[in-house]
Amino acid sequence: MSGAVLVAIAASIGNLLQGWDNATIAGAVLYIKKEFSLESQPLIEGLIVAMSLIGATVITTFSGAVADSVGRRPLLIASAVLYFISGLVMLWAPNVYVLLLARLIDGFGIGLAVTLVPLYISETAPTDIRGLLNTLPQFSGSGGMFLSYCMVFTMSLMPQPDWRIMLGVLSIPSLIYFALTVFYLPESPRWLVSKGRMAEAKRVLQRLRGREDVSGEMALLVEGLGVGKDTHFEEYIIGPDDELADEGLAPDPEKIKLYGPEEGLSWVARPVRGGQSALGSALGLMSRHGSMVSQGKSLVDPLVTLFGSVHEKMPEVMGSMRSTLFPNFGSMFSVAEQQQAKADWDNESHRDDEDYASDHGADDIEDNLNSPLISRQATSVEGKEIAVPHGSIMGAVGRSSSMQGGESVSSMGIGGGWQLAWKWTEREGADGQKEGGFQRIYLHEEGVQGDRRGSILSMPGGDVPPGSEYIQAAALVSQPALYSKDLVEQQLAGPAMVHPSEAATKGPKWAELFEPGVKHALFVGIGLQILQQFAGINGVLYYTPQILEQAGVGILLSNIGLSSLSASILISALTTLLMLPSIGIAMRLMDMSGRRFLLLSTIPVLIVALAILVLVNILDVGTMVHAALSTISVIVYFCFFVMGFGPIPNILCAEIFPTSVRGICIAICALTFWIGDIIVTYTLPVMLNAIGLAGVFGIYAVVCILALVFVYMKVPETKGMPLEVITEFFSVGAKQGKEATD
Repeated sequence: MSGAVLVAIAASIGNLLQGWDNATIAGAVLYIKKEFSLESQPLIEGLIVAMSLIGATVITTFSGAVADSVGRRPLLIASAVLYFISGLVMLWAPNVYVLLLARLIDGFGIGLAVTLVPLYISETAPTDIRGLLNTLPQFSGSGGMFLSYCMVFTMSLMPQPDWRIMLGVLSIPSLIYFALTVFYLPESPRWLVSKGRMAEAKRVLQRLRGREDVSGEMALLVEGLGVGKDTHFEEYIIGPDDELADEGLAPDPEKIKLYGPEEGLSWVARPVRGGQSALGSALGLMSRHGSMVSQGKSLVDPLVTLFGSVHEKMPEVMGSMRSTLFPNFGSMFSVAEQQQAKADWDNESHRDDEDYASDHGADDIEDNLNSPLISRQATSVEGKEIAVPHGSIMGAVGRSSSMQGGESVSSMGIGGGWQLAWKWTEREGADGQKEGGFQRIYLHEEGVQGDRRGSILSMPGGDVPPGSEYIQAAALVSQPALYSKDLVEQQLAGPAMVHPSEAATKGPKWAELFEPGVKHALFVGIGLQILQQFAGINGVLYYTPQILEQAGVGILLSNIGLSSLSASILISALTTLLMLPSIGIAMRLMDMSGRRFLLLSTIPVLIVALAILVLVNILDVGTMVHAALSTISVIVYFCFFVMGFGPIPNILCAEIFPTSVRGICIAICALTFWIGDIIVTYTLPVMLNAIGLAGVFGIYAVVCILALVFVYMKVPETKGMPLEVITEFFSVGAKQGKEATD
């Protein structure tokens, strides 16, 4: 996964430039005031700092729609160009008005970076380390602030510090960022698939994942273009086909046969009727949600319970659906060439390979839009069959897995213990004729080991023979996203789907913003952004130099010959340095403990730290005690904020929206962020004059309490889940909740 990691690091340089700029202007404004005599013009002084916020807010209003139309990478390139231009203009800046223009341009670059970098990393990162990589922007931003403070501090020791050089230095790292965005960063594979550019998306995925076979993830990206219809949960017991045959069990017409990459190796998935897997139990809770709401008994959103059920019984080995029982279980949905397919499909597969032979050329195929993207490989086996991605588009036929370092790499594993497959179902229509169609399956192992049968054996349909090897799995079953019934009628065998390029010509569907799942996700995302801004980070940053001054740090620094300005800058640098180890811890825990866990663990600490700041400003505890408690509280607040409430709102906002409207939805959340930032920043001095420090920190503490309640009730855990599965869960949960309350 080194390719995805390096790409994420390169993309997060955009946030490093944001942190660099924020710290630089905080130090440079002290010298700008002197040169332009702004002591008597606080409005202009405030605008110098605020213009970047205004620019970020303005460009964010349309950045999402543009990103969905032209791609993520062009806007990252534009961000680097805007950073570079603003740095040059600030280096020149003959008067305050040119400086204001430069700050506005700089804000445009900041707005694009803050909005698109988390989105870009989420769409390129592997599922199992997506949280870690999406914490990089927070780390890079704080690292940029620290480096900038060090530079400004060094320049402040000069006889005549030049603020133009301080601000203009931004052009140097922005040039590096520009080179990386142009020559190194690829376009998001999810965006490429949404535009029907399949060959290019496949090449990008191969580079990011470091392997040739990416057919499973390509199939996932296609399915992510829309939310499935008629979604429901099913439960299965999966065991070796030969073992069940040896036991002489009666044929089950509902069984699904699964094929592995090795000749003669196959499994059978037997549906469990009346069983209660974690997912099934959670969905059952949602059906009862309406009455619970009416009785006032429901505290936690059933959607939170639904997501939580996935993590209650996670497999011990993350990253694929392998277990100690089935070393090759992770690739069992990939059909190798050993299975005899019907002759008509052999011929069709051969023709399709020729049709798509130019996929690796400069232009993607845009004709033959109705060609099937997946092929049913065998139809003669008793019961139902699993379909796998068609080789011509999703990957070479027969290369179902590849060996790297002795490990079998699954072509159908989509990350986090999830697998993607399809099954053929038939039912009798109103005219008595049988109607067939394919169903998409997101299959998830529930982590039950072979020697722990327990409740599975007691389930109806769970009569597994003694001594057998099996796995319990839950499946999210729905109609494929781009499924076309008309095409099925044209093709006598196998599934048919609309090619993504045909779907892309229809353009973005703004009506999707009003889909229940999208509205629910927007509520979560906007709520987190509002609560984050009003949780007090700006107020604590504003007050930190004063607190540390009271603690005697300023006196200590002045005794070693530092001016008051240099001492203030150094204090800010030390404060920023404290954040970096905490962000490192968060990066480690983000995919292990999860986003929800970190929020629920760190927000109570923020409440305690703010409460102590309130008390020491109300009670007379003595100068030394006041300084010590204030300093400790501020440090603790910073460290725990950047572990949870700092990065996680942006991480979640980049995960919970469908591909088709992800850019627009993230822009809405980012716009909320910037508006909240402006409100908090410019109401802080007014609030300090009106209610004092104790009152301000008291309000922040109350907001943190509300945030804790909001997270507990409304924010689900998304660790280890593919983006497409997350959006599917939001859709299912929102629809079930709506039906239950109607």
